[in-house]
Amino acid sequence: MRFDIVSVFPDFVVQAARVGVVGRAQERGLLAVHAWNPREFATDNYRTIDGRPFGGGPGMVMLVEPLRRAIQAAKAAAAVPARVVYLSPQGARLTQRRVEALAAEARLVLLCGRYEGVDERLVQGEVDEELSIGDYVLSGGELAAAVLVDAIGRLREGALGNAESAAQDSFADGLLDCPHYSRPERDGGDAVPAILLSGDHAAIRRWRLKQKLGRTWLRRPDLLARCDLDPGARALLDEFRREWLAARI
Repeated sequence: MRFDIVSVFPDFVVQAARVGVVGRAQERGLLAVHAWNPREFATDNYRTIDGRPFGGGPGMVMLVEPLRRAIQAAKAAAAVPARVVYLSPQGARLTQRRVEALAAEARLVLLCGRYEGVDERLVQGEVDEELSIGDYVLSGGELAAAVLVDAIGRLREGALGNAESAAQDSFADGLLDCPHYSRPERDGGDAVPAILLSGDHAAIRRWRLKQKLGRTWLRRPDLLARCDLDPGARALLDEFRREWLAARI
C-alpha cells in the first residue's frame, strides 16, 4: 500500500512513519510513505501557499493552486488510482470500521490542512473524503495523517508479529478489549486473576469475553448499544453487571 501525504512539514510525516510497526512494515515492503510539500508547487518567488480569507476574519487560508498541483503530482506518481482524504475537524469521525475499509485501498493521498483550513474549491474539486480523528482542533493535519497511517499500516498482512493481535484489539468486534496481565503473578497486594493461570482455555475465553462486554458497558455504552449480542453474550454481560454491583454494596 502507498501513502502520499501533502504537507508543509514533509519531514515530520516521513519521520513519524519510520518508527514502530509502520516503520517495520516499510522495511518489509508492505507499505510506502511519500511526502509532497505544496511550497514546491507554488509559482511565485516566495513560494506562497496561503492567503487572507475573502470576507475578512483572522488567520490565513491555504491556496487552491499549490495544493491542487501537489495532489495531482502525487496521484501521477504511480499508476494505481488513489483516494484523496482531507484530514479535517469537519470530517466524519474516524472509526475502526473506516480504517479497515481504507486498508483495502491500494493508495491514499492524505491532505494535511494548516492555518484556518483549505480553500473550499480545492475540497470540492480534489477531495474524495474528509476525516476527523476527534472533536478537537489541531494546528494541522499532520498528526491526524500519522494516526491514519499507523492505524491502517498495522492492518497490513505481515505488519504485526502475530496477526491475531489485530483481531483482538479494541473495536475489532465492536467492543473494548479485555484487561491484560503479565509477570509477576503478584504485584504487592494485587494478583493476576486466577482464571488466567488455570490453563483452562475455554474458561479463559469466557472470562475475556465477559470482561470485554463489561468494560464496554462501563466505559463506552454507546458502542455496546450498537452491538447485536447473542444470548450467550447477553448472559455474560448480565453476570458481569451482577458481580460489579455486588462488589459495590
